[in-house]
Amino acid sequence: MKNARILYVEDDLTLSFVTRDNLERAGYVVDFCDDGNVASEKIAEKKYDLYILDVMLPKIDGYTLARKIRSRDESVPILFLSAKSTMDDRIYGLQLGADDYITKPFSIEELILKIEIFLKRNTIDTGRVQKEAALQLGGFSFTPSQQQLVLGTNVQSLTHREAQLLAYLLRNKDHILKRDDILMEVWGNDHFFASRSLDVFISRLRKILKADPSIRIENIHNIGYRLTIQ
Repeated sequence: MKNARILYVEDDLTLSFVTRDNLERAGYVVDFCDDGNVASEKIAEKKYDLYILDVMLPKIDGYTLARKIRSRDESVPILFLSAKSTMDDRIYGLQLGADDYITKPFSIEELILKIEIFLKRNTIDTGRVQKEAALQLGGFSFTPSQQQLVLGTNVQSLTHREAQLLAYLLRNKDHILKRDDILMEVWGNDHFFASRSLDVFISRLRKILKADPSIRIENIHNIGYRLTIQ
């Protein structure tokens, strides 16, 4: 998806110069800033096709910016580029709704490839959910395009990732889904930290769905998960 608009936030000016130059050479329109306050203003004023955020930024950190983006748009791709490389940092970034967490130093070629993958996937997902009507999930009515579960008068909002995951499980109801297949379908990769994030999202969905005891997301040991409705 060339000519896509990217907001790139990075306070290392040397790194940002090289990265921005390569992204523009690849055909992307890059809006750059080097502190969190300016980035926050741009997020409020403009709509971008993808966000690339450093975590440690002056004034407002990347995690806070990601929360602001997700409050406005549940589906736009967010990539973290950060020197914070612990597993806890990565898991936290993904739990905030990031599509990937890339640690520094990184490969420009890999970054551009991931940008292409996430932009393409987001376009496909948008087209898919626009065609989907409300689905029956036990006693729930599930509308993927609106990221909502309705049970009686109770309306439960889902994040984009939760809606993606639940829709995939429901499309494959009663079938055992391998972890790797789920990760590739929903996250676009099968990295270990994405696998950890999958467990977190499964736990969240179970808590939401427990209002209808007929619905179960079963853990199939050493294989994956299966959604069943009794």
